[in-house]
Amino acid sequence: MFSWLGTDDRRKKDYKFHEFHSPALEDADFDNKPMVLLVGQYSTGKTSFIRYLLEQDFPGMRIGPEPTTDSFIAVMHGDTEGVIPGNALVVDPKKPFRKLNAFGNAFLNRFVCAQLPNPVLESISVIDTPGILSGEKQRISRGYDFAAVLEWFAERVDRIILLFDAHKLDISDEFSEVIKALKNHEDKIRVVLNKADQIETQQLMRVYGALMWSLGKIVNTPEVIRVYIGSFWSHPLLIPDNRKLFEAEEQDLFKDIQSLPRNAALRKLNDLIKRARLAKVHAYIISSLKKEMPSVFGKENKKKELIGSLGDIYKRIEREHQISPGDFPNLKKMQDQLQSQDLNKFQPLKPKLLEAVDDMLANDIASLMVLVRQEETQRPNAVVKGGAFDGTLDGPFGHGYGEGAGEGIDEAEWVVARDKPAYDEIFYTLSPVNGKVTGANAKKEMVKSKLPNTVLGKIWKLADIDKDGMLDDEEFALANHLIKVKLEGHELPSDLPAHLVPPSKRKIPE
Repeated sequence: MFSWLGTDDRRKKDYKFHEFHSPALEDADFDNKPMVLLVGQYSTGKTSFIRYLLEQDFPGMRIGPEPTTDSFIAVMHGDTEGVIPGNALVVDPKKPFRKLNAFGNAFLNRFVCAQLPNPVLESISVIDTPGILSGEKQRISRGYDFAAVLEWFAERVDRIILLFDAHKLDISDEFSEVIKALKNHEDKIRVVLNKADQIETQQLMRVYGALMWSLGKIVNTPEVIRVYIGSFWSHPLLIPDNRKLFEAEEQDLFKDIQSLPRNAALRKLNDLIKRARLAKVHAYIISSLKKEMPSVFGKENKKKELIGSLGDIYKRIEREHQISPGDFPNLKKMQDQLQSQDLNKFQPLKPKLLEAVDDMLANDIASLMVLVRQEETQRPNAVVKGGAFDGTLDGPFGHGYGEGAGEGIDEAEWVVARDKPAYDEIFYTLSPVNGKVTGANAKKEMVKSKLPNTVLGKIWKLADIDKDGMLDDEEFALANHLIKVKLEGHELPSDLPAHLVPPSKRKIPE
C-alpha cells in the first residue's frame, strides 16, 4: 500500500515528490520509538529539561548561560553509554536518520546520537537542538539550512516542545523563521514557559500575556496554543509562591509526554495520511505545469510566467478537484524550488496513480485505523516510566496528595469530624426522622452552595453510602465536607476514598 511513496523508481520520477518535499519513509520511521523535539533560543533550558526528565547526565551534555549546545543530539536508549557521530548515524538502517544525509557534512559534523541505559528512553527518544541565535551572521555561519533540518525532524517526531525563558521573550528572526517552518505541525507543538520561578506572580502574568501576544503574530491559528508554565530543573524554587501552579502544569505536561507511546501508531498513520494528500496535490500541480509548457519555442518565458502565476494554478486545481486549500504546499517555497526544475521533463497526469492513492485513503487506511485501535486497547499501560515521571507518582509528594478530597488521608481521626458540630446544628434544623433527613430536605440546604445540580448529584451519590435515599448525621456531614472541597477549587473523587468513609460505616476487619 506504500508504493505511491516511491518504492518504485519509475513512479519516483513521475512527479519528483521527494525532491520537492521530503524523502521516502523507511521501515525505521515506523519501527522507532516516539520522538520529542526540543526547540528554543539559547539558554532557555532545553538540555536541562532533558536532564530533568532522565534524572541522569547524558554523553555530550553541556549546560551553561551562554550558547553551549552547538549540535543536534539524539538522546536514545542503548545498553551501554556512548556517542555515535552523525556520518555513522545516517548509514545505520535501524535508526530513522538515514535521509539526513542530504544536508551534507556541515550538518552531519553537528549531529550525534547519545546512547545510554535509562528507563525513560525505553519508551521515547529526545532530540536536543542548538540554541537559536539572532542576526544574519549567526544564521550563515551554521553552514547548513537550520530551519530545513528542523522541518525534517518536525515531520517525523511525535511532539515538538518550544521552550521560552521567562526573562527573555524576544523572538529572534531565526526563531520566527523556525516556527514558520513548523507550520502544518501545530498539532504536535507544545510551548513551555521555563524558569518561571525566578519572577513574581504579577510579573509572571505580564510575561505570559506578552508570550501569547508574540506567538499570536507568528503562529497563525485561530486556536490559542497551550503554554505550560514551570521550572523544569531539579534546583530549589527561587520564588515558591506559585508552587501549586507549577506542579499542576508539570503534571499536565508529563501526562501529555507519557501518552506518546500509546498514541504513536495513530500519529504515524496521521502523518502518512497528510503525506498521501500532499502527494496527490503535488501530482496535480506538476501535471498542470507540464500541460501548459510549449514543446519547442518559448520554454523559459513560459516557465517564468507559470511560476509567477502558481497561486492562480493552485486556485484552479482547488476548484476543479475539490481540494482543501490547507492541502497545498507553501506557495513561495514551491516557486523557489520550481526555478531549478526543467518543467518539460515533468510527466502528464496519470489517473490510475491518483486512483490508487484515493483507494488507499478510502479503504486501506480505514482498515489500518481499526487495527491501530485494537492495538491501543491491548496496550493500555504503554506509558513513559522512570526518571522524573516516577518522582511524584506515589507517596506524599504526588500531585494533590493531602489536599482537597485527599485531606486527612494519613490521620487516624476522621477528617470530617473537625467541622461535624457545625454541620450537626444544620442537620437538626432539617426535621430528621429516625435520625435521617430526606433527600428533599437535604437538597434545600445543599443548593445554598450554588453548585450545579450535576455536581450536587455526584456529591449525593458519594455521601449516601448505604444508598437508602436519605442521609444520617455522618453522611450529611460528609456531603457538606465534599461541598467545601469543591468550593475550594478541588476536583471530586470518582469513588469515595477510604479515609472519608464515616467510622460507623467502615467494615470491621474479621
